[in-house]
Amino acid sequence: MRLLITTPTTVVVDEPDASAVRAEDESGSFGILDGHDDLLTALAVSVVTWHRADGPPRYCAVRRGILSVAGGREVAIATREAIVGDDLDRLEQQVLAEFRQKADTERVSRVAALELQMKAIRQIVRYLRPERRGAGEGSP
Repeated sequence: MRLLITTPTTVVVDEPDASAVRAEDESGSFGILDGHDDLLTALAVSVVTWHRADGPPRYCAVRRGILSVAGGREVAIATREAIVGDDLDRLEQQVLAEFRQKADTERVSRVAALELQMKAIRQIVRYLRPERRGAGEGSP
């Protein structure tokens, strides 16, 4: 069966010969084999695992997403973020490092946005000060 994992910007996995896929939604972990009934479910933050007949399992960490099975032959996952790996331990370290980096980047962005907001508030307060109003004598 075919496994397709995509993000909004790229095709992360296009595996034409997956023999089994394991994923996780809010109800728990589940498996998909060739001929599976059609299915549509929302994935949790988890690791999708798939097997090929000729090799070791592969892994893809997903940050939520939608999984669909169509015609028993195609499993498609649409997610915002996905990281592929061959080794589960290395994938965990890579995902944690990326989450830390994104958290740091978000923190820096939030601080910059707050500084900009504070500058705007200071400008508004300066403009609205009573002594500024008195500068234009005769105004109501």
